[in-house]
Amino acid sequence: MTNNNNTLERGDALIVVDVQNDFCPGGALPVKEGDKIVPFINRWIAAAVAKGVPVYALRDWHPNGHISFRERGGPWPPHCIQDSMGARLHPDLKLPDSAIIVTKGACFDQDQISAFDQTGLAQQLRKEGIKRLWVGGLAEDVCVLATVLDGRKEGFETMLIGNATRPITYEGGEKARQEMQDAGVRVVF
Repeated sequence: MTNNNNTLERGDALIVVDVQNDFCPGGALPVKEGDKIVPFINRWIAAAVAKGVPVYALRDWHPNGHISFRERGGPWPPHCIQDSMGARLHPDLKLPDSAIIVTKGACFDQDQISAFDQTGLAQQLRKEGIKRLWVGGLAEDVCVLATVLDGRKEGFETMLIGNATRPITYEGGEKARQEMQDAGVRVVF
């Protein structure tokens, strides 16, 4: 049984979504002030480590010429190309050695926006006895939104860490936050 407070505890997991160089200022697909979330996420990481709560770090990891890129008819410019500087996690992100890196977007024939899209993450979380997810990262109105909604669909109590995420657009962020709240997600700070 989980409680309704804003404190990490046994049975929780921290999910850090796509805090990668290409989604930060100067990157190929920058989220405005995307780098400003790093100190907030680092505080949550430190709290998770102190409580023995597992940390999962998601990353976009696209092959060259990925189907989601404009050159192939997708909506995005090339970004987070495998083994590139842009695909690396932000250098100030303080992930513990125990962090589990989950790769998405590596399929040649489809995009994977959610942390739960063919990654095996839901099964792994259940195996570990996880009941509640705390989610932050980039971008709030794309991959964070998809991850949070899929977390709810998978049956996890899900919290969005409001100051640890940024949207691509303000309007997109407002719409995404409403959609998450309508799905039963709590926004915490």
